Amino acid sequence: MPPTIDPAATAWLLVSTALVLLMTPALAIFYGGMVRSTGVLNMLMMSFISIPLVTVVWLLLGYSLAFGDDAGGGLIGDLSHAGMAGIDPNTVHETAHGGVPELLFATFQLTFAVLTVALVSGAIADRAKFAGWMVFVPLWTLVVYVPIAHWVWGPDGWLMSFGALDYAGGLVVEVASGSSALALALVLGPRVGFKIDAMRPHNLPFVLLGAGLLWFGWFGFNAGSALAADGIAAAVFLNTLVAGCLGMLGWLAVEQVRDGRPTTFGAASGVVAGLVAITPSCGSVNTLGAVVVGTAAGVVCSFAVGWKHKAGYDDSLDVVGVHFMGGVVGTVLIGLLAAEVMTGGVEGLFFGGGPAQLGKQIVAVLAVAAYAFGVTYALGTGVAKVVGFRVSREDETSGIDFALHAETAYAEGVHGHSPRRLDES
Repeated sequence: MPPTIDPAATAWLLVSTALVLLMTPALAIFYGGMVRSTGVLNMLMMSFISIPLVTVVWLLLGYSLAFGDDAGGGLIGDLSHAGMAGIDPNTVHETAHGGVPELLFATFQLTFAVLTVALVSGAIADRAKFAGWMVFVPLWTLVVYVPIAHWVWGPDGWLMSFGALDYAGGLVVEVASGSSALALALVLGPRVGFKIDAMRPHNLPFVLLGAGLLWFGWFGFNAGSALAADGIAAAVFLNTLVAGCLGMLGWLAVEQVRDGRPTTFGAASGVVAGLVAITPSCGSVNTLGAVVVGTAAGVVCSFAVGWKHKAGYDDSLDVVGVHFMGGVVGTVLIGLLAAEVMTGGVEGLFFGGGPAQLGKQIVAVLAVAAYAFGVTYALGTGVAKVVGFRVSREDETSGIDFALHAETAYAEGVHGHSPRRLDES
């Protein structure tokens, strides 16, 4: 009997899709507060422009290549649904509990793709040409995000067949964006004044507001991935809340011990770290597991954000330290903490499942990270040579908002900066 549309699941997925779409504007606010006052509009625009750019390529090619029938080797899908061919309001996407409209499922997955590429922008804040970014976004979506999504979530993707688990995007979203962020940061090079100037966030209330909205949207991100309104969705919802809380507490504990005081910036960063780590594991671990995942992410990521100063790469807004490392923590811990009551079969090492799943999770992390880094580095280099990807030193110093958009977020001269170009009198 062919699957029929489940009204409850459809209603929940409609809400979840709206929640995930909200995460990209939320990220814009989060990132916008973290940059200096003369680059906030550009930072906001890099997230917002990702929405239409990814939407176009997703509907034309991306969805079909990611979720269409495998075209061979579990590496990429076919073009049977290019331009959304063969999908109408009555087409059903089959789930474990019935079905949802495939148009809705495709839109839900679209919002993931939009957010993922927007995450990458944080690594190149304050120094990227907007034109270069507009070229990079659709290309990156097609050559990096889409293949990885097929590997992990496609019906015959090779990592899916291999047995690697990623419930809501630890590999597809977090590890992919974090690895790509590192590659792009290396391509563009460090900001003027990196390691010399403080480069503090210009608006911490913005950062906290963005983090709060991200947390709100993350319930759709994770619990919506159940594709049903059932007990698993409820458990995933709770896991998401718990991990965000423990991520904040873990990060603040490190700050208190290491620095002698907790910070609002640390609180926001800790929440995001915990949410990042629970993303792959929310459907695999129980509530106690979510406590461990969130705490581990908050502690590990609070140290990882300092790696850029030692290694010399300028990841402006710590995409590597939070999203890559958080994604690795959450993905690998599945191999230790997976509980049968959540997975329906797979158990982690600590629950008597042996080391096999841990090995699969590590292989998946390495494969996704290597592919995303290598292809992004090549793509970023190509965009830099053909279109140009780095603003001039003069525009970066005077402020890229005025140089690239002829606008400023605040009154002229705020925080000691001026939108006036250096060559103007």
